[in-house]
Amino acid sequence: MDRKFLLILGLAGFTVMADNWVVSPILPAISGSFNVPAVRAGVLITAYMIPFGLFQLVFGPLADRFGKRQVINTAMIFFAGATALCAIAGGLTDLTVYRALTGIFAASVMPIGLALIGDLVPMQERQSAIGTFMGISFLGQGLSMFIGGTIAYLLSWRGVFAAYAVLAVISAATLFYAGRAIPSRKNPESKFIAPYIRLISQWYSLKTYLIVIVEGIFIIGTFSYLGAYIKETYHYNFLYIGLIMTGFGLTALIGGRLSGKLAARLGRRGVLTMGLTSAFLADLLLYSNGSNLGLLILSVCLLGLGFMLAHSTLLTIATGFAAQARGAVMSAVAFCFMGGGGIGTAIGGQYIQKVGFSQFFMSYCLGLLVLLVAAYLLMGKEKETSANS
Repeated sequence: MDRKFLLILGLAGFTVMADNWVVSPILPAISGSFNVPAVRAGVLITAYMIPFGLFQLVFGPLADRFGKRQVINTAMIFFAGATALCAIAGGLTDLTVYRALTGIFAASVMPIGLALIGDLVPMQERQSAIGTFMGISFLGQGLSMFIGGTIAYLLSWRGVFAAYAVLAVISAATLFYAGRAIPSRKNPESKFIAPYIRLISQWYSLKTYLIVIVEGIFIIGTFSYLGAYIKETYHYNFLYIGLIMTGFGLTALIGGRLSGKLAARLGRRGVLTMGLTSAFLADLLLYSNGSNLGLLILSVCLLGLGFMLAHSTLLTIATGFAAQARGAVMSAVAFCFMGGGGIGTAIGGQYIQKVGFSQFFMSYCLGLLVLLVAAYLLMGKEKETSANS
């Protein structure tokens, strides 16, 4: 794969992942603008996340049938348009509909981008490419609160969506022009349901998806409440909170760049173990020393590093499951990860209300320890996936 095209794919990932989290810091401003309670305005987050998760399963088979490059180009154009509509919404209902549309088209980028990498990059180089793509993408997630908070502070919440619309247009244009020379496989016989049935009927792929779900529960579940924890503990504004959270994105980017080299030296099980250990240590530090600012920042960085080392490994393994239905394969991974993250966030919110942040971090720390042991045993010896990988 041309390195320039990999960076352009990364820009698309950066845009949609930053957009994914941007509503959180500007929710009070939106609720004030429309004169509704902040709790009611929280529907904007749900309106985005549900279609974002569900449509992961739709875009993969579409990409297998009609071509990955063609589908992702089209989806990014509609994503840019839906984001622009958010900037001019006249009320909460309008904005909710536009956020749902944004979530639908944003769902295309991660599974199709990863499937393209699987098609174009040989297995020995694939984890480095996946790590780079995912690292750039999750840098957008790490920066989203800081970017959103800054723009909203300087302009307004409408300015946030306008800025993201411009970024989406740039991303869509560069993806279209740079991607014209990139081959894009089409499989007109591709089915929508059959690939998923095959994937869950085989133990090797099923166990990988189960690990991804639990990874999402505990890692994204932890990440989702870091901003709230920093706010409660340090009483910082969203600009400072966003700056601290940037550590997650930066170390995820570093982890992505290192993951391929580490896999060549330690094997994929070794890198997966290292990543889950780093995430476990992050939650352990948050539980024991989260009130120490230096250790808090270290925890955020360890969580980002651990996430990327573990997740890029699981993604690389998944790219070898079925070359002719790689879009569906990666859609299933994205759906499992987002679904796990949604479960972990929902459970975590209820748990924090009942027992507080400290016990929440301890429980998720123990969950990561169990996952670490289970993943080490389940993945077994280093084993290459199917011949068409």
